[in-house]
Amino acid sequence: MQPIVTAIKRRADFVSASKSGFKFVKPSLVVQSRLRKEDENIQGVERSCVRIGFTATKTLGNAVIRNRTKRRMRAAAAKLVPQWGMSQCDYVFIGRSQAFKGPYDDLIRDMKHALKRLAELMKESD
Repeated sequence: MQPIVTAIKRRADFVSASKSGFKFVKPSLVVQSRLRKEDENIQGVERSCVRIGFTATKTLGNAVIRNRTKRRMRAAAAKLVPQWGMSQCDYVFIGRSQAFKGPYDDLIRDMKHALKRLAELMKESD
């Protein structure tokens, strides 16, 4: 059964994913992740769900470019996270210039590789 995917909305959750230490860098994106603790209770969110968030910094370009980059990452994540994401995990996808400029297939490949590798790293740390 595929996990439920919801959005990360609070800044504190984005920050905690960045401080967790699990990070994978690819040419089109950076993926940061963290496993949520068993006793961690987030209001209105099922414990076993996968939460995802997207960000693009101002160094990437103007608002049009940043929004387009996030749209492309959301579309790729909608395909990949239900299959490759770990339950009870938060993922933050940070767009890089190749996410906007490069082919969509490269973004898919990079995201899939990052999700697989982060799952391995998190399983090893248990």
